[in-house]
This record gives sequence, structure tokens and C-alpha cells, in this order.
Amino acid sequence: MGSSEEFREARLRLPQLKLDELLAELQVRLNAARGTRDRVHSLLEAVLSVGRELDLEQALHSIVEAAVALVDAEYGALGVIGPDGKRLSAFHTVGVSGEQIAEIGHYPEGHGILGELIRHPEPLRLTKLSQHPASYGFPQNHPPMNTFLGVPIRVRGQVFGNLYLTEKRGGAEFDEEDESVLSTLAVAAGVAIDNARLYEESRLRERWLEANAEITHSLMAGSERTQTLGLIADRAREITGSALGVVAMPMADTGSLTVEIAVGTDSEAHRGLVLPMGETLIGLAFSAAAPVTSADVAHDERISQEPPRYEGLGPAVAIPIGTGGGVRGVVLLVRECGQSLFSAQETETLQGFAAQAALAMELAERRQDAQEIAVLKDRDRIARDLHDLAIQRLFATGMTLQSAGRFIEHKEASERVLRAVDDLDETIKIIRSTIFGLRAREDVPRGGGLRAQVVRVAGEAAPVLGFAPSVRIEGLVDTDVPREIAEHVVAVLSEALTNVARHAHADRTEVVLTTDGRDVRLKVADNGVGIPPDGRRSGLGNLAERAEQLGGWLEVTGTDGGGATLVWQVPLPG
Repeated sequence: MGSSEEFREARLRLPQLKLDELLAELQVRLNAARGTRDRVHSLLEAVLSVGRELDLEQALHSIVEAAVALVDAEYGALGVIGPDGKRLSAFHTVGVSGEQIAEIGHYPEGHGILGELIRHPEPLRLTKLSQHPASYGFPQNHPPMNTFLGVPIRVRGQVFGNLYLTEKRGGAEFDEEDESVLSTLAVAAGVAIDNARLYEESRLRERWLEANAEITHSLMAGSERTQTLGLIADRAREITGSALGVVAMPMADTGSLTVEIAVGTDSEAHRGLVLPMGETLIGLAFSAAAPVTSADVAHDERISQEPPRYEGLGPAVAIPIGTGGGVRGVVLLVRECGQSLFSAQETETLQGFAAQAALAMELAERRQDAQEIAVLKDRDRIARDLHDLAIQRLFATGMTLQSAGRFIEHKEASERVLRAVDDLDETIKIIRSTIFGLRAREDVPRGGGLRAQVVRVAGEAAPVLGFAPSVRIEGLVDTDVPREIAEHVVAVLSEALTNVARHAHADRTEVVLTTDGRDVRLKVADNGVGIPPDGRRSGLGNLAERAEQLGGWLEVTGTDGGGATLVWQVPLPG
């Protein structure tokens, strides 16, 4: 009896044990389902979060933050692959403080494991980073990282960059579910990045259109050319994020370009520089009527090192203003060292902007020509009327008075009539002079202004000197300096360069011509043997006399390191 009762009790406990096991398993599955539901919900929230961002930089940062939260990683990064497809051009991190980044140093460029994902854009999961054959090691002060999960981000079928996650919290490893979730997020990230880029491109096009409209309005409103060129340089510099903007224009009959506008970093060192058509970035862009780029303008052989003017600057692009045979000038844009190169798309956009600016300049010139023709026609009409009507009447009146004077017996009255006849003759001369002025055309041919003459004299002196002197011109020398003073400036420059060639034994000469509207100043400096201690150089007396005749002065000084500096300055008529 005892044994049968024990058997019945065992049978009663057995279903109870199976029920407990089933309930525990059900609880596990419920927890797993709840965890899966929560993770899917988190993934959907992350997709919506990154999809809301329209600013590209903010979108990239949001993607990294969402990835870190989804797979419970301590560190996350998004590396953007550069135009060459081999290196990272940008790096967005989460989990590393600014102080740590400063201690680590420069962002990674794509070596080691990061480079492995660039070369093979497929998901990569590692238990220990250092055990992978492509492991490159970490720089000093870098936080320790072991577990790793990386997936590529594709935008329109092209790999845009990679997501890198390290150190899953709690000491766990990244699993297949983490990889699946992160790959799903990467797809959503690609769409978000594409949207942000499209929005950025549309905003950029809008800014270029606004800049073109502003330039066209400035030209059509009759603004000075200098003001319009400054607008071109300034707007192009702002939109492209450049540190320096330069506009150079050709000088007729000289084979040279002169920098008329410079805005931004060290702009003063660029204004007034005279550059050859070839050999330099600006000259090559003008000659070829095509963009010319440089990865590092500070160390480019096509850039003259004197005067130094590109310190701290890097990527550059020179864009012709106009196309083909209608190139009107060149705009040079330079970014700070370490910034991105000018992409093909940026260069193409800049070409369109410069072409529109050239078209606006041509339309403005046509309008100005039409206005000048109308003015000249009106002057011809006035001159013709003065000649045919006013002079003839005055001449007839003078003849009448002269004839009547013979019949005037009163001496004082006769003298007054004769004086009136003389006054009429003088008036006729004045009117004829006015007619001549109305009918006279500009007697200085294009390219024959003081600026062009100075460049021409410097170029002609090069064979005698054995080198080409550097030329720098500042101010409105063609408009502010009258022709009679300009002739003296040219003569003084020619004599000064001749003296350098004869006596200085120099290998470098600098010519600087400036005017502020009140004075014109010419400086010629060389690095030769200096001023002879036993006397003055030949020709200096003549140069001093020229200055004194015009109310100015001449100064010739030597320097401790050798060489001499000649300064010739005269006031301009008020």
C-alpha cells in the first residue's frame, strides 16, 4: 500500500513540473518578443529622426548618435569617403570628448580597419580589433577599443561613407541582430543624406542666383567697375567658403594681368600685382579660358613666392570670367590649409557664375556704349549749332560794330566800341575752343594709360637688367593722374631702371606705383651694391628737377643689407 500511494503522488507532481517549465519558457519568449518590439520601435524612431534633418552636417551627426543608441555601443563614428575614393575626407564622432580628440590629434584618414571597410564595403564584425590582419593600431591617448561593428552607407548606389561602432556596453559582443539593425539604419541614412545634399544643392543654387542678380543690378545701375569686381570676388568667396578672393583683369598690349580686387586673408599683398599671362594659376586660366586648380597654393611652382602672400592657405581654383575669346578676367579663390579641394561640381558651378558675370559686364558695356554714342551725337549737334548760329552772329555783330566805329567821332566812345569788338573776338575764340572740346575724342588709346605704360617700361628694361622687375600698382592711376604728370612718371621710371642696370649689379628690383587721389608716388627698390659713397648716381639731378617743377620731392636712400630705394612723389592737381 505504501508504494502505490507514493506512485500516485509522483504522478501528481510531474504535470506541475512541466507546467512550470512551460511558463518559464513562455516568459523568456515574451521577453524576447518585447525586446524585439522595443528594438524595432527604436529603429523606427531612429529612421524618423535622421530623416528629419535637412542640414547635411547635422544629419551625419544624428546618424552616428542613432547608431550608438541602437546597438548600445560606447563609441561611434561616421567617416565620409573623399573624392579619390581611398581616404576619409570628414569624420563625425560620438562618445569621444573634445579634449580627447585634441590629445589624439588629426582625424584618421582611412588606414587599418577603417581602410578595410573602404576597400571592401561590406558589413564587418570583430570580437577583437587588434587580431584582424588589417589592424593598424591606435595613436597615443586613444581610448581602448576591442569589439567592432562597421557597415557602409550608400547614396544612390555609391558608397558615401562608413559607420563604425566600437565597445558594446556591458562587455558583450556585437551579434547578427546588431549588424542587421545597423545595416537597416545605414539604408535610411543613405536616403537622409541624399535628401540633405539635394536641399543643400538647391540652397546653394539659390545663393548663386542671388549673387548673379546682385552683380547684374550693380552693373546696370551704372556702378563703377571696381565696385562690381569687388562684388564678384566677395560673393564667390563667401559662397564657396574661401579665405581669399582675387580678381585679375588683362592690361591691353602688355601681355600681363593686374590684380584689381583682393578680399580676405592677406588681401593687401595681392592688390596691384602684375602677373604674366602664362606660368601662374591666374595667367594659365586666362590663356586657356579654362579652370586651373591647385591642391596647395602655398607650395605650387606656378605661384611666385615674392611677395609672400599665401601663408596658411591651401586648395585654390582660378576661374576665367567669360569663355573662349571673350575672357574678360580671372577670379581666384583660395581656401585655408586643410580644407577640402574644389570639387568638379563646385568648379562647374563657379564657371556658370563667372560666365553670367561676364555676360552682365558685356550688356552693361553695350548699354554704356549706346549712352556714350547718344552723348557724342548730342555734342555734335551742340557744336554744329554753336558754329552755324552763335559764331556767325557774333562775327556779324563784330563786323557791324567795327564798321560803325569809323563814324564815331567821340574818342572815348570809339575806344569802347573797339574794346567790344576785341571782346567779341575773344568770345569767338572761346566758343571755338569749346566746339573743339565737344568734338574731340579720347586722345589716349585703350591700353595706353599710365598703368600700361609703367608695365611696358618695366618689361622693356628686363633684357638690360637681366631679369624682370616686379611691378605693383595701387589706386586709380589711369584716372587720377593727369597726362602731363603721367609723362613725368614714365620718364622717371625709365631713368631709375637704367641707373639700376648700369650701377646696382642687382638681381631683384621692385617697382611700386601708388596714388590716393592727392599724390602720386613711384618707388624703385633694388638689392644691389647700394649708393656709391663718393657721389650721386647719374641722372638723379634731372629726376629731382622734375619733382621740384611739379611741387614734389625725390629721395634716394640705401639699406644696411645693400641696395637702394628711390622714391619720387608729386602732388596731383586739386
